[in-house]
Amino acid sequence: MYGNTLTRADLADAVVQRVGLPRNESAEIVELVLKEIAASLERGESVKLSSFGSFGIREKAQRMGRNPKTGKEVPITPRRVLVFRASAIMKERINSALTSRKAAE
Repeated sequence: MYGNTLTRADLADAVVQRVGLPRNESAEIVELVLKEIAASLERGESVKLSSFGSFGIREKAQRMGRNPKTGKEVPITPRRVLVFRASAIMKERINSALTSRKAAE
């Protein structure tokens, strides 16, 4: 799976294979989980998934930026941005997978 993109369909397929639910129910469960995560973030709540990481919203203040084409200063409006912080367990898993791949080469 290295180098590919995991999609909703891939997640639904994983539920089908591991849990044995029908494909349409698996896809619905994946969609409901993703919608709940998105709704929580929209409300400004953080989402913490044990052994995976946490999603949160960070408030960015207005600041001055520069148009790279013209060099003219332009204001960048205040906004909210999505942030993700991987858990220590996930970081360990990612780094051990990289080490294993390099050892196999």
